[in-house]
Amino acid sequence: MTDFPLPDTQTVVKGAAAYGRDLLERVVSTFLQAFVGGIVFTAPFDISMWQAAAVGGVAAAASLVKGVVARWRDVTNSASLAKGV
Repeated sequence: MTDFPLPDTQTVVKGAAAYGRDLLERVVSTFLQAFVGGIVFTAPFDISMWQAAAVGGVAAAASLVKGVVARWRDVTNSASLAKGV
């Protein structure tokens, strides 16, 4: 049977923690940006604050999905789709 070199546990835990922090930062940032953008549009387009929050939530969910897809596409410690990040 061929030995397959696996990384040690510490490397895996550090990698998962770095990826988790990166993904959380991106999701929260996306929500806040979309929410603030939605608040700016509440007056001109006559939408409620809750509709603006929903827009932010949808954007954050899309950011989360993109980050998970990036992780599946290439095993890295980043939620970015860019190569080498």
